[in-house]
Amino acid sequence: METLNLFIKSIFVDNMVFAFFFGMCSYIAVSKKVKTANGLGLAVIFVLTATVPINFLINKYILAPGALTWISDSFAGVDLSFLSYILFIAVIAAFVQLVEMVVEKFAPALYNQLGIFLPLIAVNCAIMGASLFMQQNNYPNAGVATVYGLGSGIGWWLAIVIMAAIREKVTYSNVPKALKGPGIAFIITGLLGMSFMIFSGIQL
Repeated sequence: METLNLFIKSIFVDNMVFAFFFGMCSYIAVSKKVKTANGLGLAVIFVLTATVPINFLINKYILAPGALTWISDSFAGVDLSFLSYILFIAVIAAFVQLVEMVVEKFAPALYNQLGIFLPLIAVNCAIMGASLFMQQNNYPNAGVATVYGLGSGIGWWLAIVIMAAIREKVTYSNVPKALKGPGIAFIITGLLGMSFMIFSGIQL
């Protein structure tokens, strides 16, 4: 039950975009068409679901204070947590490269539409933020970390697809010239963020 609560909470309550405003660069830039947004969102789900549990294991058995005691008790005082950023980013970059290769091979049209924003998943703060939140929350095992990564990815995908659907409709609306493009996009993002605040009142 706690795992299900974590899954739901990571999608709606602790949404990476609407609660923490993580990954806003690609969120704003790629949310012009639903098809493109959906492709990037699915890629983010895959990367988050794969990297969060791997980074959990790296943190538990390598980085955390005293994590190296599985090698020898003499390493009990070793603390490699200062390497978290480097190792987490290395894992994320490796999986993003894998996703980029797969998308280019099997969906070249989507690959061309995403452009530079596909490899930029590696520096998407939503991806890194999930691993850092995982480290901060000290989840009990890799399974729970996987659920958190999956939920966070679905939350980001949901946010960008909703945004893209709204922006496609707004294209046919009479938007003031000064607000066209990023202006109206940020206004919509703010309204969506306020609407998602409703979920914070749910008792999980």
